[in-house]
Amino acid sequence: MAMIYSDAFLDPKTGIARFSSLLGTLNREFQPRQAELQSMQTKIGTLTKEIEDTQNVADPNTLRQKRDQLTQLNTEFKRKGEDAEAAYTKRRQEIFLPLQQDIGKALEAFAKARGITVIVDGSQVPVVYAADSIDITRAFITDFNSKNPATASVTQP
Repeated sequence: MAMIYSDAFLDPKTGIARFSSLLGTLNREFQPRQAELQSMQTKIGTLTKEIEDTQNVADPNTLRQKRDQLTQLNTEFKRKGEDAEAAYTKRRQEIFLPLQQDIGKALEAFAKARGITVIVDGSQVPVVYAADSIDITRAFITDFNSKNPATASVTQP
């Protein structure tokens, strides 16, 4: 029996290198959408402040137009944000599924090569006590990284 802590796979410095590489790729793909949303949020903030600062002195028609514009901007921001989130989630699954499959196969091979019959993921199951000697996390990450370089290609959407 052995213990593994799969949350350690995600550590950018000591975890599985392909996780960090894939996450960087994913974030670069969605950076333009994020920048657009941040720009929209800035516009919303500016328009909101402008309305608040001029509501007692501005022409009622001008104020109404600005409020309508703000409502439209908020609606567009919400829609684009939801679309971006859905696209990000879908793409994240597409990118990470092959890695998850590779990790599963590698973990099985790692266990068989060392005569391990059971591996418990301490990140998923509450563990009261486990001796350090049965923790294979570091050894597995090192083994996986040596056989699976972080530079593996990612299929484009």
